[in-house]
Amino acid sequence: MTTMMTMTIALPVRERCAALARQVLQALLDEVTLTPKPGLVDLRSRGAHADLNWALMCHSACVLQPVFAAMADAGAQSEDDDLLRQRIGAIGRDGEALMLTATGGVNTHRGAIWALGLLVTAAAQQGARGASLAPQAVAARAGALARLTDHAAPVATGNKGELACLQYQVDGARGQARAGFPLVTCAGLPALHASRARGDNETTARLNALLAIISQLDDTCVLSRGGEAALLALQAGAARVLAAGGAATAAGSQALLVLEAVALARGVSPGGAADLLAATLFLDRLTEGDAHGNA
Repeated sequence: MTTMMTMTIALPVRERCAALARQVLQALLDEVTLTPKPGLVDLRSRGAHADLNWALMCHSACVLQPVFAAMADAGAQSEDDDLLRQRIGAIGRDGEALMLTATGGVNTHRGAIWALGLLVTAAAQQGARGASLAPQAVAARAGALARLTDHAAPVATGNKGELACLQYQVDGARGQARAGFPLVTCAGLPALHASRARGDNETTARLNALLAIISQLDDTCVLSRGGEAALLALQAGAARVLAAGGAATAAGSQALLVLEAVALARGVSPGGAADLLAATLFLDRLTEGDAHGNA
């Protein structure tokens, strides 16, 4: 009797966690498939990357789906936030090793494992507690987890993003997470929703969300490759597209082409913004369902 009851209770939790992981996967696939993106891998090209392509990014995302499911499962079952933080930190490190094995050592989704791992954990935890799945609530819960210490994490990784944070004195991905993903909730999602509301198609709405993030993010992927001058050039270029009415207008489309040319000429890619766009699409999917997924 006890075993039967345990299975009956556990199965819906497992199914919900698997569903959340599928939503993360879809967000990652939607991000990489979005075309055209300045300096980023998309359906047309490698962007500013010599070692990445669309197929490799999709393969990496699929490989990571069980990692996100494990994080969601940890979030749904944990009663102690500190223990949960240690657990998802370990899962994330295992996930990064899995990613590198699958890609032959290429970093495809290190930032996404961090950002979306926290968000899927938070969403599962919120759901298990019967709490709100609104983007602000999930992002705030993820921020609370990010601010906890991962005791097993290395003091320094030597990763390019970490080095850029130190060199340029910016917060990077960790700062965004610890603050509750403000550029997702206050830039990406508002731009996405405003674009849809004025009748833009889904591709345009997602491009405008990406541009809103690029225009404000101190992207360590850009800083590590091109320094402050490149970052300022991309931020200003993204702002010009938005000021021209977004990617759907003639002027905005032309400004987007100019921005892409700048990114390629400087050899930079706003990978941090791409991760936050995926986070934006994940949180949007939590509340909007699949209504916009095939637009």
